Amino acid sequence: MTRARSRTKLLLTFAALLLLQLAAVTYAGMPQSDSTAISNTPAKVSETKQKAEPEEHGLSAKPVEIGHVFGLPITNSMLVSWIVALGLILFARLATRQMGQVPSGAQNFLEWLIESIYNFLEGLLGRHLTERTFWFFGTVFIFILSANWFGLIPGAGVIGWGHQTAHGFKIDQPLFRGANADVNLTMAMALLFFACWFVWALREIGPIGFLKELFAPKGESSGLLKLVLVVVFFLAGCLEIISILFRPVALSFRLYGNIFAGENMLEAMATLVPGWGWLLPVPFYLLEVMFGLVQALVFMLLTAVFTLLICQHEEAGKAAH
Repeated sequence: MTRARSRTKLLLTFAALLLLQLAAVTYAGMPQSDSTAISNTPAKVSETKQKAEPEEHGLSAKPVEIGHVFGLPITNSMLVSWIVALGLILFARLATRQMGQVPSGAQNFLEWLIESIYNFLEGLLGRHLTERTFWFFGTVFIFILSANWFGLIPGAGVIGWGHQTAHGFKIDQPLFRGANADVNLTMAMALLFFACWFVWALREIGPIGFLKELFAPKGESSGLLKLVLVVVFFLAGCLEIISILFRPVALSFRLYGNIFAGENMLEAMATLVPGWGWLLPVPFYLLEVMFGLVQALVFMLLTAVFTLLICQHEEAGKAAH
């Protein structure tokens, strides 16, 4: 791989983070309709909690608003996603500021990471399709993995505003929350993939080929059998359209559900036995480190396979076989 090609992949990969963040801000910036939403003032937070009837246990499924910028609500999960994206962009800039012919340090690690992902996808999709789609798949994997691991840093979820209870101080308004534990971000990434998937399909096989891939009968047939297959494959295409429309929902809730469940498990272990909250979660932290990697890999693989199924390029088909 030439140096120019490597530099281009690095720039495309991390520039795509801006697209993910724009999609996340647009989707997550919708006004909240919950009339019992927690105010940003610590005093009002305590007052609201005292008036609530039953006290909630575990993490809230809804992110907490921590401020507003130009009327746009800023949540604690959005703040974490911005921190992760900014950290990745700064690291990429640092690693590629003075690129040498013999990579070392940060440049060596970054090129190893990018080329490892690229070679993995090339074996699945083929060179032609990988060159067109790597900017998205590489970015998604690195961003999801970094966000998952950032949410495991001690202090995330326990720094913020709260109130005193009989069992100790309870955080009502955490400053940080796992980015992928917010369905707004996972849905934004899934919808962005859906848009890219449609564009890639049209570029690879064209509008007519897209319709043929969904509705046209496969294989050789003639006579009455061909007529029957036309009807069968048309009905199968209608079911495939329903499946395609549900893919963003499945992708977003799979990632969100697993990460949210992991954070709830860590909190439950931390409060299970008083006085041992520092020790019990340790094995589960190690499990979540591996689980964060698996979830990033699963999201990337599913989106890549969905792309391969519709973009039946000759080279990609041979690589998949």
